[in-house]
Amino acid sequence: MSDRPTRASYVAWRTVTTRWRDDDAYGHLNNATYYELFDTAVNAHLYEATGLDIRSLPQIGVVAETSCRYFREIGFPAPIEMGMVVDKVGTSSVVYRIGLFQGDSDDAAAEGRFVHVYVDNTDPARPVTPMPEPIRAAVEPLLRPAGP
Repeated sequence: MSDRPTRASYVAWRTVTTRWRDDDAYGHLNNATYYELFDTAVNAHLYEATGLDIRSLPQIGVVAETSCRYFREIGFPAPIEMGMVVDKVGTSSVVYRIGLFQGDSDDAAAEGRFVHVYVDNTDPARPVTPMPEPIRAAVEPLLRPAGP
């Protein structure tokens, strides 16, 4: 996806409050904070959608890849709306995209890519297949809608 995503690109939403400490010395959201927001969007969804403590499952999702495309600055004090969609559900992995929006703009201020790979909770070096059924059930409704 090379063009700038819009609100219509996402299927699940969460709003977070920005904090004074989220801004860097230049007065815009610190780069590390973007990745914290992506992690929060994904894991908060999994907790809520499964009703489980996902950290205690026999298989856990570890982050295998992240990236961020920045389109415009955002920061404190306005809230951030986070849109999420799943691009792919594999046998042991999930590929998410998370768009960050601040203000009334329909265009994302940033978009992150976040990949979870499911591994054995006692041996994280070992990917597992299939991923836990409660996780699959929580992420499949987020699959990118069909269309152009």
